[in-house]
Amino acid sequence: MGKIRLAIVGLGNCASALIQGIEYYKNHGSEERVPGLMHVDIGGYLPGDIEVVAAFDIDKRKVNKPLKEAVFAKPNCTKVFFPDLPDYPVKVSMGPVLDGVAEHMKDYPDDKRFIPSDEKPVDVVKVLKKTGAEIMVSYLPVGSEEATRYYAQCALEAGVAFINCIPVFIASNDEWIRKFEEKNIPIIGDDIKSQIGATIVHRVLSKLFMHRGVKITNTYQLNVGGNTDFLNMLNRSRLISKKISKTEAVTSQITHELSADHVHIGPSDYIPWMNDNKVCFLRIEGEIFGNVPINLELRLSVEDSPNSAGVVIDAIRCCKLALDRGIGGLLISPSAYFMKHPRVQYPDEVAKNMVEEFIEGKRER
Repeated sequence: MGKIRLAIVGLGNCASALIQGIEYYKNHGSEERVPGLMHVDIGGYLPGDIEVVAAFDIDKRKVNKPLKEAVFAKPNCTKVFFPDLPDYPVKVSMGPVLDGVAEHMKDYPDDKRFIPSDEKPVDVVKVLKKTGAEIMVSYLPVGSEEATRYYAQCALEAGVAFINCIPVFIASNDEWIRKFEEKNIPIIGDDIKSQIGATIVHRVLSKLFMHRGVKITNTYQLNVGGNTDFLNMLNRSRLISKKISKTEAVTSQITHELSADHVHIGPSDYIPWMNDNKVCFLRIEGEIFGNVPINLELRLSVEDSPNSAGVVIDAIRCCKLALDRGIGGLLISPSAYFMKHPRVQYPDEVAKNMVEEFIEGKRER
């Protein structure tokens, strides 16, 4: 089927896990089931068919460094499960900083924070065209509103498909959707829904309560971790879209009204020694038969970035199918299944069937 030529924005933990995973799964061929993958084969494309041809970052420990070196550079702290990466013919390009670095980070140790490079930013559109990139994945930090819009516009100008993995509303915004439709360029977004993460678990349990006739009265989801994502999110002003994205992802599964005073979903704190481990504390309170109270508490511990990569690796291949088929604009089915804040929310079992139909060519988007 050929290669999928990928550009990555942000060489942090998520990019590191994705790139390690591409190499890890090259050894698995096309068996029907492979542990850790939702789909081994998507339209003839295997994980190992993804080839990184361009990468952008702003940290001085990564800019102008070989790709295989940059993905393990500080402040990255995700688990290294495939250390022997090949010598990619790719060096990391300097992107514009814009609003990608939270001001408070300067107060933390160097190996925990971003350190912007003094290099001059490259012409992103020119790099995308020169490298022949087909798809761009954005792993920018939460709250990078200006930077996300900048890279989305670069994708449009370069004719490159765009996958927005963060909670800045591009693929769920009608104006941006129209821009991608007009140029017939695929877009998937917004805000990646991890493989087995806090949001998908919370959604499934909320749906279970609904199916079993339980009235949910209160719920919270508190998350802690030690990677740069959690450090970045200590600045609560960067969390507006994040909280909307996570909250809507869960409350969309609850069929009765639940006011803001009775639902709290979002990051809670930064604990440096946890590194890329994320722990979710989840509670759902409700009323069963006879208005008798019930409550459920759950603790989920997971390595955050591989959890994300397990979904992105499918989103990339679905995006490539759209390119092969000449389909542009919002990819509704992949967005509904892979993202927390798609343009339209569907129950997960419905969204899964939609993706399977999209892969088989039975559904255009």
